[in-house]
Amino acid sequence: MDGPPENDFCSICHANFHIPCQANCSHWFCGNCILQVWNHGSALHPCKCPLCRREITLLVPGEASSRQRQDPEVAEVLQWIERYNRLYGERANGLMQRMRDLPFLLKRLWQDLINPQRSLPLVMRARVYLAMIVSAIYVISPVDIIPEALLGIIGLLDDFIIVLICFLHVAALYRSVLVLRHGGS
Repeated sequence: MDGPPENDFCSICHANFHIPCQANCSHWFCGNCILQVWNHGSALHPCKCPLCRREITLLVPGEASSRQRQDPEVAEVLQWIERYNRLYGERANGLMQRMRDLPFLLKRLWQDLINPQRSLPLVMRARVYLAMIVSAIYVISPVDIIPEALLGIIGLLDDFIIVLICFLHVAALYRSVLVLRHGGS
């Protein structure tokens, strides 16, 4: 499922979704509505989500919107979304921003990996699988930076950090794919 939840509506216009887009905070909006929020603010900065006030650095249109690209109105909105993503898509530079985007990006990545209709570049798939395998091997192996045998539960800290770094790396890879896919080049 790549669209807003059923029986949901845009929190900006309070109507059914027209050209639905998901922000990196996981909230859904009409493409026109969220672009108007951006246009009414500073064009030099990304807009903030009207619901959670997080900075929106990535807008991902639903698949149904992308399939309607031949409609001139939809095409114009998608072009503006691509422009927005080109301007702000690579802006997740702070650790806290990356941590906040992690659930959104990992959920979308998982959907891309298990859905045979969605294309994910082979190199991207290989890098994701390699990062996951290497982190799993590290967690399972008895070799640790902080040994559990000596420090008990504190020794699990290095395992947690390695898994977190793996997830952050995979999310950054997938974000770059989304920016290329929905931000043009």
